[in-house]
Amino acid sequence: MKTNRTFCTIASIMLTAAVHAQDKKISTQAFDGIIVAGYADNGAYINCTGPAVKYTTQKWNLTLGFLPSIKIKEDASVVKNATFTPTLGFGATLTIFKHLALQLPAFYIPKTNADNGKWTLGAGLGYKL
Repeated sequence: MKTNRTFCTIASIMLTAAVHAQDKKISTQAFDGIIVAGYADNGAYINCTGPAVKYTTQKWNLTLGFLPSIKIKEDASVVKNATFTPTLGFGATLTIFKHLALQLPAFYIPKTNADNGKWTLGAGLGYKL
């Protein structure tokens, strides 16, 4: 009885996916051609979308993946760190109107002598080439 219920559940999921497959698509990608600038951790960042999973519909795309970035932040402490720092973020990028990209990235700020390490969220606006 349990096997029949499991089979029926899997069959209904497959049929539902087949019906909606014409309008929606899930795929993986290495680079999508999206460049974003935004704000995170009291500074700016510039990034492009990296390896990700992409969900596509006719009107919009949602990409979840890695974001190779350059963070731009001036250090106010006595011993200054570099203003431009390469980093890797993770987040979601929503593409609407074919070229407008809205992004919510998360970046890890490493532990220092004064502060513990933490994840910070940001927000950005970009363009899909």
